[in-house]
Amino acid sequence: MASHSQLSSNAATAGLCLLSALAMALLAVTIYIIGVLVSFAVFCIKEFAWSRRAHDRPPLVGTMFRMLKNFDRLFDEQVEYALAHRTSRLLFPNPGHSELWTSDPQVIEHILKTSFSKYSKGDFNTQIMNDLFGNGIFATDGEKWRHQRKLASHELSTRVLRDFSSGVFRTNAAKLTEVVSSAATNRTSIDMQDLLMKTTMDSIFKVGFGFELNTLSGSDEPSIQFSKAFDDANFLVFHRYVDIFWKLKRFLSIGSEAKLKRNIEIIDNFVIQLIHQKREQMKNGRDHKAREDILTRFILASEEDPEMMNDRYLRDIVLNFLIAGKDTTANTLTWFFYMLCKNPVVQDKVALEINESLEWAKEDNSTENFTARLNESTIENMHYLHGAITETLRLYPAVAVDGKMADEDDTLPNGYRVVKGDGVNYMIYAMGRMTYLWGKDAEEFKPERWLVNGVFQQESPYKFAAFNAGPRICLGKEFAYRQMKIMAATLLHFFRFKLEDESKEPTYKVMFTLHIDESLHLYAYPCSA
Repeated sequence: MASHSQLSSNAATAGLCLLSALAMALLAVTIYIIGVLVSFAVFCIKEFAWSRRAHDRPPLVGTMFRMLKNFDRLFDEQVEYALAHRTSRLLFPNPGHSELWTSDPQVIEHILKTSFSKYSKGDFNTQIMNDLFGNGIFATDGEKWRHQRKLASHELSTRVLRDFSSGVFRTNAAKLTEVVSSAATNRTSIDMQDLLMKTTMDSIFKVGFGFELNTLSGSDEPSIQFSKAFDDANFLVFHRYVDIFWKLKRFLSIGSEAKLKRNIEIIDNFVIQLIHQKREQMKNGRDHKAREDILTRFILASEEDPEMMNDRYLRDIVLNFLIAGKDTTANTLTWFFYMLCKNPVVQDKVALEINESLEWAKEDNSTENFTARLNESTIENMHYLHGAITETLRLYPAVAVDGKMADEDDTLPNGYRVVKGDGVNYMIYAMGRMTYLWGKDAEEFKPERWLVNGVFQQESPYKFAAFNAGPRICLGKEFAYRQMKIMAATLLHFFRFKLEDESKEPTYKVMFTLHIDESLHLYAYPCSA
């Protein structure tokens, strides 16, 4: 038996070994940090020196640390870039490269269409996005992107899916109206963003995946946890763009990366279980409408290539459809109702058009009867509503900034040189505020700017890039407008809305999609038809 002194000696030795290991780890981390900072400093010195001599590169406006300093107001920071220069650049570390920022429609058309083959998501973006979006359509290129694009394009164009989705949108608009009606009766405020997030979540899970979640009623706790984890992960992943140590933190599983890892586990468990449930339903023939939802169609396609289209690949597809069908639509509608509250004359004009389009009879004023009349032709004739939603997207685009990486050297239409490895970002939020694009009233909310003789008119997608443009233009654009118009028409037929606090200006939360930080609190007032 070991003596007490031997045990003490062994413990001391173990303690010294642990301390030595910790010291070595700390030294390694310190060397890594110093190495990153020194290499970035050398890169910056070279770039700033070169920019003074050469004029074929966009003007330098700073480094990533400028973005980090102003991260909470990042998209307004980009407004300052766009006001100073239509195309500019910042320097980024890890690896040292330039990120170009543009509000020039000609440059945007060049990278998204004319020279599409020269630009991709690039390693810099895909590494940042991979943990959340994986190989989904928004975060991938090449054959996987083309494969998903082809499948999604075919499925979204079918009449069956279009009719099915419209029915789901009408049903959920009616459910949302009942919730708002209860709050109006009790004279309590509503959290409009939260209600819209839950409603679009229910819609995309029914249309996209064939499941009833009922998050709007608060009866599905796992889906609520999943939704929160998804929103948190969205924010944490986007923050990687200004966190030069995110890879180190992920390796050590500390700080924001440890939190992200926990959220990703919640997301993965929920989605993989959903895929297994869907496979089981299809196997047992219990899903009598099996071909109506998108996930079922992708699972059927996976039978032709099970090695590539495994559960992990399907998980990535699900999450990419989720951010496209839930966050973008809910965020846009949230900002839409905010703008209507700030512009009550516009709110009345929208409501008037809705009621005139349906030639509504007061004696037939139930929610179900109203939504049943919101068919495709009726919705298409609501030009002022379409203009008001589009004007919201101009000022508050669902995706505030997007971009690509240069796969080879290139020259932009404005003469600036792009170096292989450069990022080229188009600032959609900033562009909506540029007088050189929209005139002196660029910052005003004017749905009329989209109408000619009362009929909605499209703008160039390279000037109005809310739905992307070129070969990667949003496939779900018409779906999104249909859902937003059905929800908006239903709510504005039955209610008028006012801000709970007229003096409070909302701010956004910096994420991939433009959330209102701390949500949007409104009062709803019943109105007669």
